[in-house]
Amino acid sequence: MEFNNNQNEETFPFSVKLVDEPINSKLLNDFRGEKTGFVQVGDDKWLFPSKYQDSAKHFYNFPARPDDVWVATYPRSGTTWTQEMVWLICNNLDFQAARREKLTKRFPFFEFHMFMHDKMKEQFLSENIEVTDKQFIEEASNPVYEILDSMTTRRFIKTHFPISLLPPSIFKTGAKVIYVARNPSDVVVSYYHLNRLYRTQGYVGDFETFYNYFENNLTPWSPYWTHLKQGWQARCLPNVLFMFYENMNKNLPETIRTVANFLDKHLSDEELTKLIDHLSIDKFKNNPSVNGDDLKAVGILNDSTQGFIRQGKVNSAEYEMTNEIKERVHKWTLFNLKDTDLRFPSM
Repeated sequence: MEFNNNQNEETFPFSVKLVDEPINSKLLNDFRGEKTGFVQVGDDKWLFPSKYQDSAKHFYNFPARPDDVWVATYPRSGTTWTQEMVWLICNNLDFQAARREKLTKRFPFFEFHMFMHDKMKEQFLSENIEVTDKQFIEEASNPVYEILDSMTTRRFIKTHFPISLLPPSIFKTGAKVIYVARNPSDVVVSYYHLNRLYRTQGYVGDFETFYNYFENNLTPWSPYWTHLKQGWQARCLPNVLFMFYENMNKNLPETIRTVANFLDKHLSDEELTKLIDHLSIDKFKNNPSVNGDDLKAVGILNDSTQGFIRQGKVNSAEYEMTNEIKERVHKWTLFNLKDTDLRFPSM
């Protein structure tokens, strides 16, 4: 099925097609949060749930502002950690405000609503029938681009879209983009746990099956390597900062100073020390403003799985892999790095 564009807006330059059967049926069986089907976008075949069709032109035509700050990553690449760092740097280390308001409000997730299938929304609402304020579920199912349009303060926006699917207005206005990349071994293990955690994804299969999807570009926001290569190529743009999660983890003080400089902010040594302490992984995991407590409260997160923020370490995922999968990741990585000078710090 082809996507039809609204000719009154800038032409959406990519086709959107339903994933072929029987792959689509298998995906629906393993990812229970989606109820209709999955689509693939453009020649790269970016994978998304069915709601992408209705919002594609709105995502693409979203009017960015010059003072916007976007954090763009492939999922599980240090996104939340980077968001909190960026927001605090830009807001003069207002820790009190950061504790008072959830990160999901301070730094909204641009495309999250396309994962909130109407049937899942109905289920969440029915499960929370005793809750008088169901506003959070309603907000999570509404397009963030509509909310962002009405904001009068500086906007901080999270996305997992690749560079090619971001609104072109970002690059026309010079809005800031911080792109973070992470090695595939740590990403795929963390992403497996995330897809089990989020009932909007609702993954019910085992890790090996999930890895097969990941390697074959059949997990949301894939293909992983194309995603990273586009971020790497964009690093030469003046409004883009490319970072490796591995370097963030190894030298957080240097990362903070690099980000602050990119955002035209200066931190004193004392402020730097306070921010490092705030972002330490043990404190971060227990920070209710960033660890998904609001999502857990309404049942969007699955209580029986690992938490939203896990270990935050580099090369900590291999113990969850068989030797066979480790070898597959190694060969897959070498193959995909042949045509690029992109190299992970941990290599």
